[in-house]
Amino acid sequence: MKAFLDSTKCSGYGACAETCPSVFEIDEFGFGAVIGDGTVPAGDEDQARAAAAACPEAAIRVED
Repeated sequence: MKAFLDSTKCSGYGACAETCPSVFEIDEFGFGAVIGDGTVPAGDEDQARAAAAACPEAAIRVED
């Protein structure tokens, strides 16, 4: 499973990093970013989906 974040849509709310810190972080500019290549660690799939659902800008998608 992989997570993708469209940085052009992100407004920096930080819900993604709070919901799934193993996949998302806040970058040096205060916006969300995927960690590494966005691969979701085993066991964190539900949190990654929750982070996508929690994004108020719909900037995140998660693909199996």
